[in-house]
Amino acid sequence: MQKHSLQDLIEPVVEGCGFELVRVMTIGQANPTLQVMIDTLDGRDITVDDCALVSRALSDMLDEKDPIENQYSLEVSSPGLDRPLTKLKHFERWKGYEIKLETEEKFENRKRFKGKLNDVVNGNIVLTMDETQYTIPFALVAKAKLVITDELWEEYMAAHEAAEF
Repeated sequence: MQKHSLQDLIEPVVEGCGFELVRVMTIGQANPTLQVMIDTLDGRDITVDDCALVSRALSDMLDEKDPIENQYSLEVSSPGLDRPLTKLKHFERWKGYEIKLETEEKFENRKRFKGKLNDVVNGNIVLTMDETQYTIPFALVAKAKLVITDELWEEYMAAHEAAEF
């Protein structure tokens, strides 16, 4: 079964549990792992209980529909601090931060970009790299993720220290 079809099966289950699907990926060949990355809708951190809830719901659906031919392992996880950016709304949320982005094909004579995410305009990702601004169509993005910087780490720690008191 194609990844797109698998995502179409998985996304409603994840959303039904009250979470957002970030990414579906199959890792490995001999004993593949189906990795399902989820996030909360309210910005709080994903917990082990959240992953277990979604894993149980997905296991039931996957057992019933049996979309994967061979044996595999299911892994439900959070996106982490260097999270993948897979939807336009992810780019909107993380404006002002450093990202790595790779395009499907060459764009302005390159495929890899690393720079500050400035904006999202008309379905395009606007970033600055080496003092040059690039406007990259979202449709060309093969993969993108946040880069862990001191600024991102300090904001993360400040938010979690504040939450503990």
